Amino acid sequence: MVRRLKKLRETINYHRHQYHVLDRQEISDEALDSLKKELFDLEQEFPDLITPDSPTQRVGGQPLKQFAKVTHSERMLSLTDAFSEEDMREWQERLERIDPRATDKGFYCELKIDGLAIELWYRRGALVTGSTRGNGIIGEDVTQNLRTVEAIPLAIGDTHPELVVRGEVFITKKDFERVNAEQATADKPTYANPRNLAAGSVRQLNPKITASRRMDSYAYSLVTKIGQKTHEQEHALLKKIGFKTNPHNKFCKTLREVQEFRDYWEKHREELNYEIDGVVVIVNDNLMFNKLGVIGKTPRGAIAYKFSPREATTKVNDIIVSVGRTGTLTPIAVLEPVEIGGTTVSRATLHNLDEIKRLGVKIGDTVIVGRAGDVIPDIKKVLLELRTGKPRRSGRGPDTLSSGEKDFRMPSKCPVCKEPVQKVPGQVAVKCINKDCPALRREAIYHVVARSAFDIDGIGPQIINQLMDAGLVQDGADLFALEKKDLLNLERFAEKSSQNAIDAVHSKKEIPLARFIYALGIDHVGEETALDLARRFQALDKFRKTTLDELQNIPNIGPIVAKSIANWLSHPYNQKLINKFLELGVQVISEKPKKGSTKFAGKTFVLTGTLESMSREQAKERIHHLGGNVSSSVSKETDYVVTGTEPGSKFDKAQKLGIKVLDEQGFLKLMK
Repeated sequence: MVRRLKKLRETINYHRHQYHVLDRQEISDEALDSLKKELFDLEQEFPDLITPDSPTQRVGGQPLKQFAKVTHSERMLSLTDAFSEEDMREWQERLERIDPRATDKGFYCELKIDGLAIELWYRRGALVTGSTRGNGIIGEDVTQNLRTVEAIPLAIGDTHPELVVRGEVFITKKDFERVNAEQATADKPTYANPRNLAAGSVRQLNPKITASRRMDSYAYSLVTKIGQKTHEQEHALLKKIGFKTNPHNKFCKTLREVQEFRDYWEKHREELNYEIDGVVVIVNDNLMFNKLGVIGKTPRGAIAYKFSPREATTKVNDIIVSVGRTGTLTPIAVLEPVEIGGTTVSRATLHNLDEIKRLGVKIGDTVIVGRAGDVIPDIKKVLLELRTGKPRRSGRGPDTLSSGEKDFRMPSKCPVCKEPVQKVPGQVAVKCINKDCPALRREAIYHVVARSAFDIDGIGPQIINQLMDAGLVQDGADLFALEKKDLLNLERFAEKSSQNAIDAVHSKKEIPLARFIYALGIDHVGEETALDLARRFQALDKFRKTTLDELQNIPNIGPIVAKSIANWLSHPYNQKLINKFLELGVQVISEKPKKGSTKFAGKTFVLTGTLESMSREQAKERIHHLGGNVSSSVSKETDYVVTGTEPGSKFDKAQKLGIKVLDEQGFLKLMK
């Protein structure tokens, strides 16, 4: 435990120094928050192990040497993070143990903007000094730069001899993109996120550069006492005096209202023109807030209730292997469960041996795990500095899970059928080559019902497993031979649920040629290749009779893919499978050439994030209808990247490669 605490402190201090002092960032804010939360929880459990140099006992970084130092009128504190309703209930219980009336007068909730905290000092109504938080006691004098931020008043009228106000400076999403585009054009490094840009802009020695960034600001705290009794009143006074305050901030009477406020903004955060990563919840009664006091460098009466992170840190408890529909062995990391994007994640794909080697991941490592939208979670980075260096003991149990690290080795036999596996020549893949392997058959049926294939709603892996275990289906075509009476004998199936499942299957008996080809599960044939084949052959009969020579002459289909298709079609079992689908009533709709649908001809699109006006499948169909192609990855050949809410790493890669990025409105406009 002592060793884990020490390594956590060292790691957090390193990344905080990079972030707050050097304006650099090696891991995401969310990953750092996850490490800080682990440290905070451990120190709460073992308070005797808290040390004065712990990151939980300090704020920010040291002031940069280029700026004069400013001593704050009162210490600028940091906030403890909460990530769940349980964390918030525990916070309230801690407050009420100090004073049962601690939360009687409710809470004031503020959007937590991803910017830079500042303090403004006015004398006789004029702005005298503007400073950064620095280490909480001493900050940096950045007055000349803050004077360029139009949201910060230079004069407020002679309302008080001295007035100290605190707030946040930030940059909007639009200006963040603009500045990064200018940086890229000038062949200069781009900024990782708006917070880094805000920090870099405020710390510019040349105020003209700061002015060019078009920064914005909200005031959130009135340090000087001028009669305010609640935090809500502070905001009203700030607005009356002439400061810009956030109109979305809100008084909440109960913790339930706080939760509703937080959940609303997690869902609608993309509608704002600036980045937020949670809400700040403050005991509204100022006298009570002061009575609750400070623990370390954190006020007891306020907390940052973070949104579900898109990235978090956790431990790799094991690495297992799954067998896909084509026999490919895929290593899967079994994780200590962690919440990411509102979902508890306990597994993450490691793709293949090359990816494991690139990451350097071992069983027992602490890693950063990320997910965007509905993409399968994957491991972004291994935190090598948290390794113990000890060998991992064999066996099971909690002691084993934290005892050390161990290299992963790909098995020599299939974990399902126990037959030998082979490395595919010229590829990274390791495959089970036993055609009778149960895993291959099972995964092939999972593939048939998938959204991009037959799209059979309500028939998922669990039901398919039951059907296979009961001997009711042996391949995807058998699904169309099922009757209601077959399902009534299965666990959790009643009259209505059985009929619903049968109706779901029969409603999908008509299928376009491209989807049918994809549903067959031919090795190397994804959605785009299936579409290319459907456009080329137009009818199923022509496709199933094609030759290797014909396939090799189709644009976008290389020799490996062509050989895979030809081999699949030459196998008698596969031709019987196609016949079986047709005999059971499946109608494959021929691809008809569309006139006037060449607007996107030769253009390749990549979709990332969630679109509001249509599903991703509908977006793909519209692109295809206009003659375009859709790729799953960004490359130099990509023409457009279309972004919805919560875009993933594809957006970042597009910016690095200088590829045109369209938001949803831009995409809709382009299709007109």
